[in-house]
Amino acid sequence: MSRSIAVMVHPARPEARVAADRLQAHCREKGAEIYEVAHGETITDETELLVVLGGDGTILRAAESVYGTDVPLLGINLGHVGFLAEADREDILVVANAITDRTFQVEERMVLQAELHLGASRSQEFALNEFALEKSGSRMVEVLLTIDDRPVSRWLADGVLCSTPTGSTAYAFSAGGPVIWPDVEAMQIIPLAAHALFARPLVISPSSRVSLTLLSGRANLVADGLRQREMEVGDRILLTRSARSLLFARLTPTPFADRLVAKFRLPVEGWREN
Repeated sequence: MSRSIAVMVHPARPEARVAADRLQAHCREKGAEIYEVAHGETITDETELLVVLGGDGTILRAAESVYGTDVPLLGINLGHVGFLAEADREDILVVANAITDRTFQVEERMVLQAELHLGASRSQEFALNEFALEKSGSRMVEVLLTIDDRPVSRWLADGVLCSTPTGSTAYAFSAGGPVIWPDVEAMQIIPLAAHALFARPLVISPSSRVSLTLLSGRANLVADGLRQREMEVGDRILLTRSARSLLFARLTPTPFADRLVAKFRLPVEGWREN
């Protein structure tokens, strides 16, 4: 039975095109069927793996294509930090060998689901990293936070984030939230520049039901920095853990602490060693 591997390439990066051509040539030599998909194109469960060449933004767009399937993502970084990526472009042949030899492992990442109550409309959205309720103009917004049907706080703020552990090294990190190891099951809520004494990040159970209601101002709800919806006063967002996870392919069982040190170039050596 032939194997089917999909490749998604950043459309504006010539180096991504070169790396993709090398990857495809090597995989075809080993007998794997490999084909390219565009952003937004649906991936079926018959596909064994989706390889993504780009930065974290490209990987987040690729997540739109595989969410709801059992197809894992394998990211090859062509951006800056590339926290979601498993390898750099210099490792393209290592990646190709791992694909053809099936030596990669698969891990699950928690996903958030949002039920959007916008006026009379109802819809759903997902996020791998975070949902960001953000002011859409210069004025701050007032937001009511409810957890498990209990009111917790009202904030006059620039917005509120709800993040997964995966997203704790993304927007949530810049907003002052804690880094959460990806195998920890939790959600975190972070008010953005809130005028309040109680304006600290909250880490809560993944089974909690989080509600954000816009009490004043105008705002946007942004999923993973990609998909945006406008919010008016009275609109409400219900956030829960999704029943579906996103799958990521891993080439080596690198401890998350090592990944954190490498990606952020953290100082781990110093004068105290002597």
